[in-house]
Parts: sequence; structure tokens; C-alpha cells
Amino acid sequence: MSRIGKHPVTIPSGVDVQLAERDITVKGSKGVLSMTFVEDVVVTREDDQLWVKPSHDGRRGRQMWGMQRTLLSNLIEGVSEGFTKKLEIVGVGYRAAVQGKNLKLNLGYSHDIDFPIPEGIEIKCPTQTTIEISGSDKQRVGQTAAVIRSYRKPEPYKGKGVKYAGEFIFRKEGKKK
Repeated sequence: MSRIGKHPVTIPSGVDVQLAERDITVKGSKGVLSMTFVEDVVVTREDDQLWVKPSHDGRRGRQMWGMQRTLLSNLIEGVSEGFTKKLEIVGVGYRAAVQGKNLKLNLGYSHDIDFPIPEGIEIKCPTQTTIEISGSDKQRVGQTAAVIRSYRKPEPYKGKGVKYAGEFIFRKEGKKK
């Protein structure tokens, strides 16, 4: 029995859900998202709740049950509230700024990095050392944050680089004499 899958997904007010066969389309204040469910699960609607159940008593149906319910929950949360990831830049001279449709990163290389902002993603830089990535699709927000972080991952000696807000960087001691 799936611990996650057995709970219903509540549809908040202001969110419109269209369910057709295995396809679902969710419309809200933050945009429109859709997905196709695997054949091993069945989605039913009862009033303002969506229930995800395995279509048969097979192993794959039980495996997909919780995951499909979580993906559905992320769709509804994305169009109603949206998702945000925050990055911090640590290092002397390291900074970021939004210029038009690009994020300009100065991360200690001999050149600046121009990162084109993907469609459906909004990037803000409240200060030169913080980046806020927001959007309605959780996967795309997380992937964008991971790509920006990969340009200069935090190193363990001084902690310089791009890190997630609140991320703990394990520090190493330098050379001993």
C-alpha cells in the first residue's frame, strides 16, 4: 500500500481541472500544465478531490501509484502557487545580474557567462549575490537551478561558488605544515 498514493489531491479554488482518459490539463493563475498518466494507474474525480489508484494488482501499478499522485499534486500546486528556488553566490568578485532575457554570471572565469532564461521561468536577482528562480513547473525550476549551480559548484576549502540557499557545504582543512 502506497503511503503517498492513498491520500487524495485536493483541488483549490481558482484551479480548473480537465480529466480525459489518461490525460489531465490543469489551469490556474500561474499558467496551464498538462500530463499523461501511465496505463497502470486510474485517476478519478470526486467533488474537489482527485484520487489516484492502481488499475490492477500488479507490481508496476503499485510502483507507479505514489509517483503519479505526487506528479499530479505538483501540477496543481504549480498552477496555483508556483515553485521557487534560491541560489547564493559566495566568492570575491562573484556576482549575477539579469539583463533582458539573459542572466549574466561573473564567476571568476576569464569571461562572463550569459545564461539564456528558459521560457516559462522567471529569474530575479534581488542582490548581486542571490538568484531567485520561479515558475509553475517544478521540474523545470529545479533543472534551471541545477544548470546555473553547475557553472561553479561550491568548493570545500573556501566555500566559493554557487550554492542553494540553506545548503551545507562540508568544509575541509587546508594543508598542514
